[in-house]
Amino acid sequence: MLENIRLAFQGIWSHKMRSFLTMLGIIIGIASIISIVSTIKGTSEQIKEDLIGAGNNTVRITLYDGDFEYYGDSGGDKAPPVILNEQKAQVLKQKNIVNATFFYSRTYSEIYYGDTSFSGGTVLGIDENYLDTCGYQVVMGRGFVDRDFNEYSKVVLVDTNVVENLFLGEDPVGKVLEIQQEPFTVAGVVSQKEEFLPKMNNLTDYDTYTQMTVGSVMLPYKSWPIPFKFDEPQNAIIRADSTDNMSTAGKAAADILNSNIDNQKMKTSFSYKADDIMEQVRSMQKLSESTNQQLIWIASISLLVGGIGVMNIMLVSVTERTSEIGLKKAIGARKSTILAQFLTEASVLTSIGGLIGVGSGIGLSRIVSRISGTPSAISVPAIILSVLFSTLIGLVFGLLPSVTAANLNPIDALRSE
Repeated sequence: MLENIRLAFQGIWSHKMRSFLTMLGIIIGIASIISIVSTIKGTSEQIKEDLIGAGNNTVRITLYDGDFEYYGDSGGDKAPPVILNEQKAQVLKQKNIVNATFFYSRTYSEIYYGDTSFSGGTVLGIDENYLDTCGYQVVMGRGFVDRDFNEYSKVVLVDTNVVENLFLGEDPVGKVLEIQQEPFTVAGVVSQKEEFLPKMNNLTDYDTYTQMTVGSVMLPYKSWPIPFKFDEPQNAIIRADSTDNMSTAGKAAADILNSNIDNQKMKTSFSYKADDIMEQVRSMQKLSESTNQQLIWIASISLLVGGIGVMNIMLVSVTERTSEIGLKKAIGARKSTILAQFLTEASVLTSIGGLIGVGSGIGLSRIVSRISGTPSAISVPAIILSVLFSTLIGLVFGLLPSVTAANLNPIDALRSE
């Protein structure tokens, strides 16, 4: 086998230009496929990052009334379901759920600091797990402590956007602001550990982003009834252990929260629904991949052309080396030996073309990414499969010339000289 490989390299080196031109179809085909696959993978990762964000793997679970999200300030005489402590504990025990938080939420509330009003942001009634689950950290002052929850303390946390929009950049710690005409003291300032700019494809995305940039005011969930006097729905956010498990974890948590809702008895249509962001990711990735897979099939045509070129040049090589084949068979070489020699030479030829194509494809994907701004990510499995496939092309298209060489009559082969 090693001797066959040595002879193959010797034959390729003896006809360098002819060998390169033979490999060119393989090189172009493999390079095209590698660059396309890299673009597909990079685009898929970009889609995932755009929709999921900074990568904290959080899923929001929201109370719906029929097909519409239920808000505490929407009026009506329906009493929203209460999430029991047993349900919260059960959610936290679920496989693939790292942490979970349960909170109240209001937008467009009356918030004042002196004569300055704050509108368009969010007021949250949070529990002990909210900051960790949602990826917040305290950057000034302090966070909530047990006393704040147990004693219904009138304290709040504000994010850095509230500092800029309501306090106009001054230190807010210790300052007093009013929520629904109730005074609350600012205990600390929080900010996201990782920031990201989401893609805004519709009005809902824009509204969500606007609320994020205007800011959030957070108070202990037990103090929520102080500014807001009537029943409010509690929503949830869970953090999954990985991006791939977000959908499963979100659905499991929603099922637990729905287990305590008896719509028939209450004559309501409440249900908790998890935001299936991964489903959106998969849909967009599938659309992107289906388009690019057509390009892969087109690029594969060049591999077919390259394989035909290999078969042609190997037939030429058999013709040129007819007397050599006759001499080997005259001194006792078996058909299998001749067959293996020419198959090895064809495989080595296409494998070298495959390796050069992989390098060219990686370079091409980087160039395309830099010029067009399209992200790319190198796929190691695609590289391995490409090299193996190029070797397979050598075996398939080198088979006919190899069989032709192996079946030569030694007497006729020697006379050809």
